[in-house]
Amino acid sequence: MEIRKSAEDYLETMLMVKEQYGYIRSIDVAEKLGVTKPSVSYATKLLRENGYITMDHANMIVLTESGMEIANRIYTRHKVLTDFFERIGVSSENAREDACKVEHDLSEETFDALCRHIESIPK
Repeated sequence: MEIRKSAEDYLETMLMVKEQYGYIRSIDVAEKLGVTKPSVSYATKLLRENGYITMDHANMIVLTESGMEIANRIYTRHKVLTDFFERIGVSSENAREDACKVEHDLSEETFDALCRHIESIPK
């Protein structure tokens, strides 16, 4: 199933919020993405309908197995690309921003080759 960039961004952000706070609230996702609470409500509705998240008894967001898989894949790409860009001399802020732009569109082949290359060079 193909997933849109915006859904990937939401899932990745949800994983980041979970790592930071131990739970996922819509308000924290909105703040981190710089969007409105209604935007998050709409996105969570779609993500829930597609089986990527559920809501627990306290209305906290919970990533499903498929949601976690996508979130981990995108977040891993983000971290690897950020690290690579910083290693080649890009400022941390620009490296993070550029990683966000590239992480969704880079092919698996290119990403795998980049990972192999990074492993072969010293930090």
